[in-house]
Formats: sequence, C-alpha cells, structure tokens
Amino acid sequence: MADRGVDLAALPKEVREQLAELELELSEGDITQKGYEKKRAKLLAPFVPQTQNVGVSIKLTPGHSSDPAPTPNAVPIAAPRQHRAHRSGGTRDDRYRSDIHTEAVQAALARHKEEKMALPMPTKRRSAFAQSPAEDCTPPDTSSASEDEGSLRRRQAAISAMLAQNLQSPEYWINRSVQGSSTSSSASSTLSHGDGKTHNHNHSQGQTSMLADVLAHTRIESSSVPPDVTSTVPSTVPQDRNSRADLPPNIVVKGMSRGQSRSSMMDTAGGVPAHSRVSTKIQQLLNTLKRPKRPPLSEFFLDDSEEIVEIPQPDPNTPRPEGRQMIPVKGEPLGVVSNWPPALQAALARWGATQAKSPALTVLDITGKPLYTLTYGKLWSRSLKLAYTLLNKLGTKNEPVLKPGDRVALVYPNSDPGMFWVAFYGCLLAEVIPVPIEVPLSRKDAGSQQIGFLLGSCGVGLALTSEICLKGLPKTPNGEIMQFKGWPRLKWVVTDTKYLTKPSKDWQPHIPTANTDTAYIEYKASKEGTVMGVAVSKISMLTHCQALTQACNYCEGETLVNVLDFKKDSGLWHGVLASVMNRIHTICVPYSVMKACPLSWVQRVHVHKARVALVKCRDLHWAMMAHRDQKDTNLSSLRMLIVADGANPWSVSSCDAFLNVFQSHGLKPEMICPCASSPEAMTVAIRRPGAQGAPLPARAILSMAGLSHGVIRVNTEDKNSALTVQDVGHVMPGALMCIVKPDGPPMLCKTDEIGEIAVNSRAGGTMYYGLPGVTKNTFEVIPVNSGGTPIGDVAFTRTGLLGFVGPGSLVFVVGKIEGLLSVSGRRHNADDLVATALAVEPVKTVYRGRIAVFSVTVFYDERIVIVAEQRPDANEEDSFQWMSRVLQAIDSIHQVGLYCLALVPANTLPKTPLGGIHVSEAKQHFLEGSLHPCNILMCPHTCVTNLPKPRQKQPVGVGPASIMVGNLVAGKRIAQASGRDLGLIDDQEQSRKHQFLSEALQWRAQTDPDHVLYMLLNAKGVAVSTATCSQLHKRAEKITAALLERGGINTGDNVVLLYPPGIDLIASFYGCLYAGCIPVTVRPPHPQNLPATLPTVRMIIDVSKAACILTTQTLMKTLRSKEAAASVNVKTWPNIIDTDDLPRKRPPNIYKPPTAEMLAYLDFSVSTTGMLTGVKISHSAVNALCRSIKLQCELYSSRQIAICMDPYCGLGFVLWCMSSVYSGHQSILIPPMELETSLPLWLSTLSQYKIRDTFCSYSVMELCTKGLGTQTEALKARGVNLTCVRSCVVIAEERPRLTLTQSFSKLFKDLGLSPRAVSTAFGARVNLAICLQGTAGPDPSTVYVDMKSLRHDRVRLVERGAPQSLPLMESGTMLPGVRVIIVNPETRGPLGDSHLGEIWVNSPHNASGYYTIYGEESLQADHFNTRLSFGETETLWARTGYLGFVRRTELLDASGDRHDALFVVGSLDETLELRGLRYHPIDIETSVSRAHRSIAESAVFTWTNLLVVVVELSGSEQEALDLVPLVTNVVLKEHHLIVGVVVIVDPGVIPINSRGEKQRMHLRDSFLADQLDPIYVAYNM
Repeated sequence: MADRGVDLAALPKEVREQLAELELELSEGDITQKGYEKKRAKLLAPFVPQTQNVGVSIKLTPGHSSDPAPTPNAVPIAAPRQHRAHRSGGTRDDRYRSDIHTEAVQAALARHKEEKMALPMPTKRRSAFAQSPAEDCTPPDTSSASEDEGSLRRRQAAISAMLAQNLQSPEYWINRSVQGSSTSSSASSTLSHGDGKTHNHNHSQGQTSMLADVLAHTRIESSSVPPDVTSTVPSTVPQDRNSRADLPPNIVVKGMSRGQSRSSMMDTAGGVPAHSRVSTKIQQLLNTLKRPKRPPLSEFFLDDSEEIVEIPQPDPNTPRPEGRQMIPVKGEPLGVVSNWPPALQAALARWGATQAKSPALTVLDITGKPLYTLTYGKLWSRSLKLAYTLLNKLGTKNEPVLKPGDRVALVYPNSDPGMFWVAFYGCLLAEVIPVPIEVPLSRKDAGSQQIGFLLGSCGVGLALTSEICLKGLPKTPNGEIMQFKGWPRLKWVVTDTKYLTKPSKDWQPHIPTANTDTAYIEYKASKEGTVMGVAVSKISMLTHCQALTQACNYCEGETLVNVLDFKKDSGLWHGVLASVMNRIHTICVPYSVMKACPLSWVQRVHVHKARVALVKCRDLHWAMMAHRDQKDTNLSSLRMLIVADGANPWSVSSCDAFLNVFQSHGLKPEMICPCASSPEAMTVAIRRPGAQGAPLPARAILSMAGLSHGVIRVNTEDKNSALTVQDVGHVMPGALMCIVKPDGPPMLCKTDEIGEIAVNSRAGGTMYYGLPGVTKNTFEVIPVNSGGTPIGDVAFTRTGLLGFVGPGSLVFVVGKIEGLLSVSGRRHNADDLVATALAVEPVKTVYRGRIAVFSVTVFYDERIVIVAEQRPDANEEDSFQWMSRVLQAIDSIHQVGLYCLALVPANTLPKTPLGGIHVSEAKQHFLEGSLHPCNILMCPHTCVTNLPKPRQKQPVGVGPASIMVGNLVAGKRIAQASGRDLGLIDDQEQSRKHQFLSEALQWRAQTDPDHVLYMLLNAKGVAVSTATCSQLHKRAEKITAALLERGGINTGDNVVLLYPPGIDLIASFYGCLYAGCIPVTVRPPHPQNLPATLPTVRMIIDVSKAACILTTQTLMKTLRSKEAAASVNVKTWPNIIDTDDLPRKRPPNIYKPPTAEMLAYLDFSVSTTGMLTGVKISHSAVNALCRSIKLQCELYSSRQIAICMDPYCGLGFVLWCMSSVYSGHQSILIPPMELETSLPLWLSTLSQYKIRDTFCSYSVMELCTKGLGTQTEALKARGVNLTCVRSCVVIAEERPRLTLTQSFSKLFKDLGLSPRAVSTAFGARVNLAICLQGTAGPDPSTVYVDMKSLRHDRVRLVERGAPQSLPLMESGTMLPGVRVIIVNPETRGPLGDSHLGEIWVNSPHNASGYYTIYGEESLQADHFNTRLSFGETETLWARTGYLGFVRRTELLDASGDRHDALFVVGSLDETLELRGLRYHPIDIETSVSRAHRSIAESAVFTWTNLLVVVVELSGSEQEALDLVPLVTNVVLKEHHLIVGVVVIVDPGVIPINSRGEKQRMHLRDSFLADQLDPIYVAYNM
C-alpha cells in the first residue's frame, strides 16, 4: 500500500496504527471518502517529500457520479473514483447492502409520513454519559460538511423520503401534541383526518375538529383528575396494525377520590399541567399508544383456572407449505484416487520426505510483506520434534505427562500460523488431540469463561503456546500466568523450535490408517454463548479433505491465499488440512494485516498468481474500499474465490459489488464460489468453479413475510419486503442431505418449506466432546416422514443452517438457527434485521459494522433487542431520530415490533477475537445491566401483545347482588376479629378514678413525687435530663401560667408545640391540658433544610388556627430568621412563647374538662399520599387507648421501656407523652437523630438497662440494619446483650416490612435477640393503635398469598416459595377493646375471609373526627361513623383506608380460642388500578429493587393510566440506562404490567417521611412539575 513517495514501513509505529484505524473506519463505512483523505493527508503531511505536493484531485463529472457500474475502458485513474461516487460518501457497508432493500426501507419510512408519531424524546441530564475517553473512540468524522457535490446530492435524494416526515423539529412535534393533547388514539398527533396533502392549510381546522371529536367522547371524571386520555377512541380514526397496547377503558385514576389534596394537581385545562415539560411528553406517549377496544369479559374472575397469557389467534391468511414431502438429495459419489494417503499425517510424511523444498506456508508481517516461508521439509521435521517432545520429554519415562488420546489446548495468536501448523501436526503425529482456542487477552475477555467450560468438558490440562504469546498473557504480580475465570488449571508448554528435542534415531511416529478415533476438537459457540467442542474423527478429517479436493478440484502445487482464521472452520479445513493433503502453498493473511492494509489479500493473489483465495464477505468489502490504492492488480490467475460465509443471505450483494469493481481486473463471475458450512457437519455445500461461459448461478427472490412463517414464496408483488439469496452450490461429494423441521421431531419438510439442513456424510463432526446428551439430538438424528415413521436407519447431523433445496438440487441457505428470533410463532433472522436497520441511513449516528441483534424472553415470548455502537460525535436528536426510524422500518418490513433499541458508546460492545461483535456476551451484558447504553428506546407497548385481558369490574349496587359480590355463601366466615374485652378486665389502679390524664399526673405528683417517669439520653448514652412525677407537674404548671399570662389564651384554643424530641415537649403538652387549651405537636423545621421543612410547619399552624406557639429559644430564633423569611412570611406568626427560662409561677387553677368527650389534643400527620390530616382525639379516647396499651404490654410503675422514634403523631406520640403518666412505668427516650452520630446507642441502651419492651420506627430499624450489620462482633465484644428484650415493636401505619424485620432479627441474633421478639404494630388516622404485639398473645404469624389472586381482591394462601407468592406478616395482636371487620369499600358489605377488603375498626379509642382536611371536608365525613350496608348495621365503624384480610390461625389466644390474625396489605389511597386489577406500589417496588444492584430505592405511581417507575441510582451515572430495560422486564414478568415511564434519579430524591414511608404523591407532583432533576427519563413506547 505504498503511498506516493512515502514508505509506510518506515513510518513511526503510532502513525501506522492511526492509519490502520482510519482504513478500518473507511472500510466499515464509518467515515466518508473525503474525510478519510483529509485525515490521511494530515497524518502523512510531515513525512511526504516536498516535491510531491501536487494536487491529485480529479473533478468528477456528474455523469460518473450517477453511473454506478464502472465501464471497463475508463481512464485508469478514474475507475477507482467512480466506485467512490457510487459508495455514497462512505456510508455503506456492503456486507448488508442491497439497493433493493434500501429502497424498500425508504419507501416504508415514507409510508409512515402520513401517520407520523410524535415520539417523546427521552430527557437526559447534561452531565450524564460523557462519552468514553478519547483514546477508546474512533475519531469523529469531521469531513461530513465538505463532501463532494455528487455524493451529497445522492444522499439527499436517498434521505428526502425520510425528511418528508421530519420537516419540523422535535419541539414542533411536542408543542403540536400538547395542543391536541387529548387525542390519544389518533395515529398522528398533528392530523387525524384529512390526508397529508393539506398539511399546512388545514392544520388548525383539523386540530379543532379533532378536539371537538375527542371532547364528545371524553368523560372528565372530576376536576382534579386528569382525563383518562387512553380511553377515548374517536370512531372516525381507523385502527392501525400496531395499535396493541392494552389499557383498560374508562378507569378513574385511583387514589384521587379519597381526599387527594387539590394542591397536588396543577389546575389546568384538561388536567395537564400547563408548564410541565414532563407531562407533555407523557401526553405524546399516550398519543402513540393507540388501543383497540376490547370485548367485555364474560366471567368475573376464575380463581384457579386463570390462564395468564393471552394466546394470539392464528391468522387465517398465514401462508402454509403446499409442496410434496422432499426427497433427500445425494451428492456425487466420492471418487477413489489410487494415491490418496491412508491418513492425513501420511500425506505430510510423504511431502516432507519427497518434496522437502516445496513451500507449505508463507507468513506475512504486519505491513503485509512476506516474513518467512515454511517448507514441507521444515514443517515435517518440526512437527516430528514436537511430537517426540510431547510424548517423551514432559515428565519422566515411567510417568509421562501426555498419553495418546489426551486433549491439549493450542493457544496461538492469529498472526502466527507457522507455530500453529507445527503444533497441530505435532499433536496429530503424537496422537494427542489438539483443541485450538483463542488467546485470552485479559481476565475478563468476552466469552473466555465459556472457553473454560470447553476446556473443562474436554478434560484439557496442558496448553501449547509460543514464547512471544506466553510473554503477552496476563500475569499475576509474582509472574505466574493468571488463572482465567472459569478455566481449569493448565500447564503451559512453549513449542518454539529451540525448546524442542530432536527425536532419537530409533523413534518413529505411529501413523495408523485413519479410523474413528478423535483427531482434533473444534470449538463452537452456541446461541446462548456456551462453547462446546465438536470432535472430528481421523477418518472424517481425511474424508472431508478428499471431498473438498474433489469439489474444489485442488491440484498438487497450487497456491492458495487464506484470509480466514486458520484455527477453525473453512480456514482450517482448506488452509491447513486440504492444503497439506494436496501439497498446496498457502499464504496466510492475518486479521491484523487486513486491518492495516485491507487490500493485502488481493495483492498476494496478484503477486503469487494464486489459484484459490479463501475469504469472507468482509474481506471483499474491505478490498473494494481500499481498491483505489492499486492500479495494476490482476486477479485473472484465480480459478476459485471461495466465500466462506456465502451462506449469509446478505452475501449476494457483497459478491456482486466486488465483481462489479474487480471484473476489469480479470475477475470472472464463474470464479466466485460461495459455500455453506457448520462446525457440526463441516462443509455442507460449495459452488463448484464454473467453466467459462457456463450459465451463471441461480438467485431466489423470496418474500420476507413467507420466510417468517417458514415458507418459500417467490416475491412478486411487494418488492419492499424481499430477500435475494444466492445458491451455495451442490451437496458435498459422498453426502446425503435433507431438510427437517428446526424444532420438535426431525420431520422432513415439504419442498416449499424452510427447514434445518441435515447431512449424512463420513466427512463431518462425530460428537460434542464430553457432552453425550446434547450430542444425541444433533449428531444422531433420524428424519421421519409426515406420518412419524423413520425414513431409514442412517443418522443425519443437524447443521444449524436454515434453507431449502431449489431447482437442479442447488442448495440455498437463508440463515442460521442461532440467528433465529422466534416471536409469537414467526421466525425472523437477526441478519435481516441488521440489514433493515442499516438501510435506514445511519450516517452520523452509529457504526455500521457494530450492531448486535438478539432476543430475550420476557413474559412468555421472545422480544427483539438491537444494540449498536454510537459515534462519539452523534447528537441526541439524530440518535433518537435514527432509532425511531429503525422502529418504523422494522415494523413495516418485517411486521415485528422491537422491544428495545439501545446505543452504546464507541468500542464498548464485547468483540470476538477477530473483531466481530460477540452477540451472546452482549446479550449477557444487557440482561445483567452492564451494557451501559448512552441512548435507549423501549417499545413494550407495541410488541407485548400477549398480556391477559384487562379485568372489567362489574357495577355493584347494594342489595342481594352485593351479597354475591361479598361472596357470603354458607361455610365462609365473615372476616372479623377482636381484641380482649376491655370492660371485663378488672383494673384496681387509680386509672379507674381519673378520667383525665391531667388528673392522673397531679395524682402521681402527690402520691409518688420522686418516681422517675422519663429519662432522655444523648448520643453518648448519658441521661441529659430526667423528669420525676413532681418535676413534670411543676414544669407543666409554669407553662400553664405563662400561657395564661403572656398568651392571652382562652379555653379551647389550639396551641402549637414546636420542640425537638425531649421532656420539654411532654411538659408543654401537660401545660396545655392544665390551661384547658388543645395541644398540637409539630415537628420542628430542619435548620439545614428550611425551604423544604418550614412550609409544612407553617401549613399546620395555619390549618390548626393556632392561637400561639410554644417553643425553645433556638427554634424561636430560627422561625424569625432571614433564612426562614425566604420560604414563608415570618411577620404573621402567631404569638411565640419560649419556655426555656420561665419564672416559677403557679396558675390560679388547673382546668378540668366538663365531659370526657371534650377534645384532649389534635394529631396532625402527612399521609403517604401527601395529604395533611388532623384528627381530633377526645379525653375518653386517650384514656381508653392508654389503658388498652397498659393491659396489652403489662405496664406498671416498676417497669422500664425504651422508645426510639419521633414523638410527633400517632402511636409514637402516645407512647412518648402519655403512656408513662397513665401507667406509671419509666420511659427511656432516645431521639432518633442521636443515632446518626452514634449508631449503637439504641441497642446498647437496651442491653445496659436490661429493657424488656422497646418501641422504634422502621427508619431506626433500617439505620441499625444497614449501619451495624458488619459490627455485631464489635458490639458483642463491648458486652451488648439483647437476651433481655421480650418485645421489640415497630410502630407503623403500613404493611409490615417483612424483609427488614427478618434481616434485623437475623443480624442481631448473635447478640441474643430472640427472633420472636420483633413485631410490627398497626394504626391509622381514624384509630392510632389497632394492633400491638403485647406479652400475652401468640407470636405474629406469616402467610404466603398468591399475588395474582390478590390483584383480584381475593386471598389465596399458597406454600412458601410458590411462584408469584407474597409473604405477609400479621400486624401484632388486636388491642383490648378493638374490633375490626373486612368490608367491600364499594358496596360497604362485610366480606368473607378469603377476600381482600377495607379494614373497618370499632373501639373506644377511635378518633372523634377530622379537625380539618385541607380542602376536601365533604369526602371525609363518612370515615368515622359509618354503618355496614347489610349484616350488623347498628354498630358505628371507622374506615381506616387500609386494605387487609383476617385469617383464623391454628394458634390459641389468651382465652384459649383460635387466634384471628389481621394482615394489612396496603393503603387504599395508594393502590394503583391498572388493567382493572388492583396493585400495591410496594410489590412493584420490591420487584424493581431486585432488578439491579445499583438500584438504591424505587417508587411507583400512575399518571393517566401510565405506570411511572422512579428509580434511585446508587452506582455511576453510566449505569443509568442499564436500568430501563431491567425495570421494564421485571415489572412485565412479575406483575404483567407495561411500564410507561422510567425515571432515573440520584439517591435521596424519593421523599420519605419521618416514619420511613415513601411520599409517592409528593414525588409524582415533583415529577410532573419537572422538579426532580432526573438523570434520565425514558418513555416506553
């Protein structure tokens, strides 16, 4: 490749490497011609002699550029250029090139013009996904701007069809789709009626008519609910073929009606937030998800026989094979030649002795110049030496390391064929079995683990290699060769001549006549990536060489140029074995030389007058690209150009294009000989070299639709979806071929049916070594006819090739089994999909040669995934544009939906040793989430068509029908349970005398003044303050006095208590009771995070209409600070009183309420759905609750309990402030924030004070589990002992978190914690404590329920470990005096115990009602005093808003009856109603969190019937897009739902309240208001 005046060999190494890289880019079509020349000139400029700088550009006439076929008599220098013009600016990879196909794709895309979808572009944070570092990237193509006119004009023509649909920028589409935001089902978001011609004029008119059309069909459910746009199907819009997303009709978005705070929805027309970028995209997404109407379901729900998957109905128009059954085809007989050797080694021995000077192999150096030539004599003598060394010089005489028949790995680089030949023949002579493998370059090489499996299954213990190669292998620090992942222990032997021993005079190798013993093992990777060894017997090896010799008509002394890998396949069969048999001179052109000089093989043919060349399509393509460097190449010496991958259906275009260019260089059409081969059957068919002027071989133009159904149909009508294939000649001599069904029993195919080629021949592999099971199904197949009877007793071998036998017994191959993707019963070929994707001009977006297509099984079917490498200079918009076009093209041409299309940064797809893409490894990366895409498009809505039908709820009216719905048939228990009876338990103590807590405190201060009630610990575990009965009473009095004097408070006024967790809070609470005002505890704002926390404080103060605020000095300063003023109005605070240094004053009198029904305090809390609710708690409720807790936990004054949780609402507040005063026990208070500085504080306190009962929150438990998990030994050493703990109760208002409590129990079991001690309490807004595991009841039980039934509101218990099972733990024992019943929330009728329903509660400590609900009072009236619609209608119940069920267990309760357990499943407000089923967010989140190790936390919510999943990424940002497909897969697989939007955010973005519960509605509001700053938002199509 000498450049004008530049000696390439003399250039510095790095310049040579850069040139090679440029050549490679050009050859793969990754850079334009002009760009290539510019860059090359720039690189060579410093080395070019000055006189050479004459302009060499020749202006092309337009006539040339439009004429793709070069005329043979053109000016010599113009010929190479014509090709360049024809190449359309270097954008073509002719391996997959077919002009017809490209035209088809363009036409298909143009068809989409009328129905252009506004696909929402994903949102990406700018910092994310910096491209891989510069040295890994291929340099960007800077030349694109300055291409020659001709190629630009051509490319514009090619792309104009595309651009017609993309006249507007994406913003234009987005804005358009907002205007027509409710037109979900119309095919286009811009025009739904009217044809495309009136695009500009009729636009506005079309828009308005469409909106009117939609409004006519839309029922807006309520002002605050966004209209469910997915359910409006304007009847005028024709349904499109791919409108297959199943979304249930007219389902109101759930969780809104029960008091959705209005502020959480931005008020806008139609419910779409006006300024929100996100929701316009969701709107677009909905517009693309058109859905055909579903017929209503006949039956309600069948419990057991429910079939999950919707079986697609067979299409009556499916083409069926109509021909007769095929008859096996025979090859010509294998001729008997008198001087054929009895074994291959004998041939080598003969040539080594008689033709020692004859050249056997010429090896090239990196520049493509011959390095050395190995003669037959040298080959023979070195192989002998090696054989002798292997058998006699390794180990001792009595204990040789190798015996004949042992397997030996051959590890030689591709650039060293000489060493390999010697090693291979040395092994044959020593009768050991060579197993050639690739050189492992690093510990994590693509597929190297699988090679380990191969070595293991073949029992390899020894590896032969060259000295240079050994030096290059990765080493451990002490110089030993690294143990590769999955490899057995190997002994390495260097085979360089200097280390070999000359055999002694009397030693002769044993060369038996070829028999059925294994000669060598060739490796083969299966579709899944498993590497197996195909064993080839000595007789097969010899017969195969004879068959090749006959078919290719090899003659002694010919020259052959081999570009293929000599370790396996045709490269080994022709270039190493058949060549030695025929004393051929082989010139080996390694891959490294091809990369540096793509034309080198053509030059070798020219220089050596080679008769045969052995190449792949890639080499033809590369030679064409580099062809301009060579004026005088002559290929007329060739009689055979064997195209080894001629079985690839797309090879025909490469062959044609190559012929086109090189015909003028002496290449004759009849020389091109495609062949088909497979590792199992070796060569299956090869085109014989034709005679001059013989008729040219056959072509078949097949219909792709037919192919996908496995039938051969000649394509006549629609050339858009045609596949042109060339024949691969006839069956091999001496072989018998038939076509059998690829799956199931090997039934013979009909003549017009595509099937797997099966061959019976002595020249094929014999087995998968060491794997007898797999062998039987491949190598010992006896075909059967349509009746199922075997057609004979000869065994055939399955080749893994799909094809048919055409007229004249010509063999046609249309693909490989391993490239086959079976989707919904149709078969698609991966190569065909690659070709279609590449026909969508990816000029600026992806690298042409680097694309992987595979299928993954998700939800009972195969789903197609395409991964391509993106160029470093491609921008988001182009990439997205290209991706959406590929979707459309594949949909139109192959009628199949893509599941996922991903672009990864340059050079990141795993490569095979020879530079191809390692597909199974890429698939592995995709499924493990380690592919790190930089762009991704998921389209589950279009391609998942087998989801079960959505369930349609029957309308329920109250009456006899509702009894049926409630399923109260004889024999079903009504689901209800109750705690012990409060009234019957005799309680001797004072509590009977004191109706009011304030009286109880005064009484304790008088009777037992020095008894310590409270002790507050700091981070060091030191009691910083304590309160005895009298101290607490006196502090309360001081506060009362201050309130009455400084606050000007009236009886019944609300007073806000703003304190950190501590004793001040308790004192001020009693101070309020003494003053007759109503305390409202509020969590103080976080000083470091005022903007987020202060508005909530302000809101509670405003809503509760507080007359004054009691707080500490520090907090008072904070409230009035500058920072506070930034987020709220500080001038309008009510009167603030700091209680730090109050004077010692006693109030004139202590207030006593006239009745116990008067309010004691208000309990404000923000629910998980983001609603602020304040409930009114009366004095009688406080009394009853304290008494209930006292009895359940057996609390009395000599007991101590430890509380580690926030004291601002619910049961936590009751335990912190009231319980001790009522029961007299001592409470040790541990503020959770102290744990942040000293994690072991809580556990060491339990141990130090020998606490029996402790209460905590989930956030505390999680802190300890995550933070102390590794420190149990250290804690043990410090003497922490938890054997004293009898009950550790988590106070919660949610489903018990079983995994967390179990991990906690397991982790601290070593410290003596009894696993029975840990339980969860349950309370709700209407009743702060319903269940609490006390001392008497049985242990909480765990059940496993079937999730499928749960979605239908049924409870079906299953065994542990059953598929789709969900473990649920009972929420503690019912408190005394509490009754619950399970009720159907719609009909309000009681339910049987096999149903999921709302938990209703009746108890003396129910709250009295809501103080206020922000904005939604009317809805809440029935939460407190509700009656059942039938059954026991007198009792008043409170609705908890939680779904659950009651189960009678085998355990006995205190009274000796069987124990009824209450299981809480989740909040009714939070449930998602999707496809007519009820889902609990926590279940979906649990699945999502398991999907990838980098998912820290996840939350789900719905928005207009789309499921949105928000995922916190704990890993690096480059993993962000890995999560999108994994999240989509897992939700589809485990919950049968399609995720609409996946949002990837930083850790800590999902808001969590003080109880450790996710605030999903807050999250949803932030997402819709575009306030999340997500790393990535993916909209699944």
